[in-house]
Amino acid sequence: MSDRTLRIGLISDTHGLLRPQALDFLRGCDRILHAGDIGDATILQALGELAPVTAVRGNNDLGPAYEALPETAFVPLGGVLAYVLHDLKRLDIDPVAAGVQVVVCGHSHKPLAERRGGVWYVNPGSAGPRRFRLPIAVGELRVSGDAVAPRIVELAG
Repeated sequence: MSDRTLRIGLISDTHGLLRPQALDFLRGCDRILHAGDIGDATILQALGELAPVTAVRGNNDLGPAYEALPETAFVPLGGVLAYVLHDLKRLDIDPVAAGVQVVVCGHSHKPLAERRGGVWYVNPGSAGPRRFRLPIAVGELRVSGDAVAPRIVELAG
């Protein structure tokens, strides 16, 4: 395993809108995790031009374009295991028992980076259309060995 720090881009709830500011932020990532409510399959193609993408299906991702997407995904990131799902209220595993260090979710449109019981819970917020007065945001994980440093970044909306 490399000593290099991995930069993992986090995005969710694009709802068919991939902002140029989000693309700029995600440029240079080693991997991108999309936590659902994609809204337009071409968004995954555009993200895939920047880095390998792991995406899960959100509650609004309906139809043939999304049938192949899983509802959840385990993603090894260097020495860390992440679990990606859309709605944290539907968490169907015990992260600690499963060896997961980071749970990445979306759905609420509310950015969150909180450590509970040795597990990071990270919601990058919504990168798509503004909802209520919630910020437009994306996130990242810096992974070095088994250490994780999450960060949420608000985008100009």
